[in-house]
Amino acid sequence: MLVDFLINNADLVATCAGPGPRRGSSQGEISALSNASVAGSEGKIVFVGSAADAAAAVSLTANAQVIDAQGCTVVPGFVDPHTHLVFAGDRRDELRRRLAGASYAEIAGSGGGIVKTVAATREASEHDLVDGARKRLAEMLTFGTTTAEAKSGYGLDMKSERRMLRALRTVAAGQSIELTATFMGAHEVPIEFRGRRDEYVREIIDVMLPAIAEEQLAEWCDVFCEQGVFTPGESRDILQAGQRHGLKARIHADELALSGGSRVAAEVGARSADHLIYVDEPHARLLAEHHVVATLLPSAAFFLKLGRYAPARMLIDQGVAVALATDLNPGGGFTTSMPFVMSLACFAMNMTLEEALIGATLNAAASIDRHEMVGSLEVGKQFDAVILAGMLADLIRVGGPVVKQVIKRGRVVHTRIEP
Repeated sequence: MLVDFLINNADLVATCAGPGPRRGSSQGEISALSNASVAGSEGKIVFVGSAADAAAAVSLTANAQVIDAQGCTVVPGFVDPHTHLVFAGDRRDELRRRLAGASYAEIAGSGGGIVKTVAATREASEHDLVDGARKRLAEMLTFGTTTAEAKSGYGLDMKSERRMLRALRTVAAGQSIELTATFMGAHEVPIEFRGRRDEYVREIIDVMLPAIAEEQLAEWCDVFCEQGVFTPGESRDILQAGQRHGLKARIHADELALSGGSRVAAEVGARSADHLIYVDEPHARLLAEHHVVATLLPSAAFFLKLGRYAPARMLIDQGVAVALATDLNPGGGFTTSMPFVMSLACFAMNMTLEEALIGATLNAAASIDRHEMVGSLEVGKQFDAVILAGMLADLIRVGGPVVKQVIKRGRVVHTRIEP
């Protein structure tokens, strides 16, 4: 077969092949091949197998690019299925307050948190939002992310939410990471609607959702279902309204308490329930029964100093497909690194390295309905891959320069500069 891109003779290729999402014991099956090669043509994978078989099966085009991966490990491109990529302003002062002992609730109650970012984002131009998002995406790429979800939710009015999503559409077209957009007008009740929350819910359902859907600015609808934010009933109403307009459901659930979000996810058939720090076994079984992916964000628990992490081991044991994400955001998601998230998944949530890799690739892709296209290295899928310098275990060596090259659609889009 004729190929235009070849990663040759890798020590290990973790293909993560097979149907997704992975649940239960299969979450840790990465289908690894030793002394292997991956070849592609026009951005698609056409061969995965031993280097010896590749030598016999593959012919190179005149301008083919060949990468010698001896001494390296190859994994699928990372998928980050939960980010708040687009925003303005700076909340690093809150980090200092948190380190001094202030809680999430205390910071929010004093005018910080989401509402502070809302104020800055409403004042920002679309150009400013695009510029900030591009810088964050460039950093994400260096850590191996090739596909990501990104939310609105720092506008909380029609004009600003639309501006955020338009900025996201603009930035998606001008860089290497493939993006899917989520409308999250239900991220918080804006200050001008405090005491009139029912009116804001109606604003989302009757005004924002129809306009966002008509302009085709988002694929998903998300709600922050939490004590003090949106109730389970409000969340259900918003997500079902989104579904009527063609927007698929995902939900922030059970982050600060067992607040009912996981039950709503099951009831509306959400693709993903995210955070789940307080989910219990009965609700985990409900998620499993309704095939809801659990997208866990250990970096958020880490940076918010919540004192506990989502029960990943229990979720896997209950048959829930577990995905991982950064929760990149200005207040409690101070990382763009999926390898760091994987490290926390292993050392704070008791996942195995193999389970974490599936959580960052195939299951993460399933969380955003992209598992038929990306998330594993298989013939017919998009050629998105990360070449690691060293062994698979080096991936969770925090701070180590492990990502050597990043490939998107069969071309190198990032190469680490050697010292």
